[in-house]
Amino acid sequence: MDDRESVLARLPFVYKMPVQQGNILTEEMVDRLEPGMTRAQVRYLLGTPLLADMFHTDRWDYIYTHRRGRQSMERKRLTIWFQDDALVRVDGYLKPNPARALAAEENREIVVKVPDYQDRRGIFRRTLGKVGLEPVEDY
Repeated sequence: MDDRESVLARLPFVYKMPVQQGNILTEEMVDRLEPGMTRAQVRYLLGTPLLADMFHTDRWDYIYTHRRGRQSMERKRLTIWFQDDALVRVDGYLKPNPARALAAEENREIVVKVPDYQDRRGIFRRTLGKVGLEPVEDY
């Protein structure tokens, strides 16, 4: 299919759906990369690469394209280089930033949600408990 559009597709009221393809990578994901990581660790953090060339096995390419409506296509590429199954270099639109990763880790709040206690005793045991006649049990 070529890039030419039909007359109807160029009309302003015709909706053109946004199209995303590839790997969506965030700064937080890339900041967690460290030299010496294995391929399995990188795959765990970033996902499976879109391009893994069988002739260049030490190179993984993460490519992301996004076209919004009639705008030109946005292309982003991140290349990961390995040597002896260890991460040695990251090239592309995002670079690992250990200082940013450390600051994000320090500012991150951990919220633990504890469910409220629900009294699951029957009405008879609850009544006995109110008057002090229920046997003591660990809940």
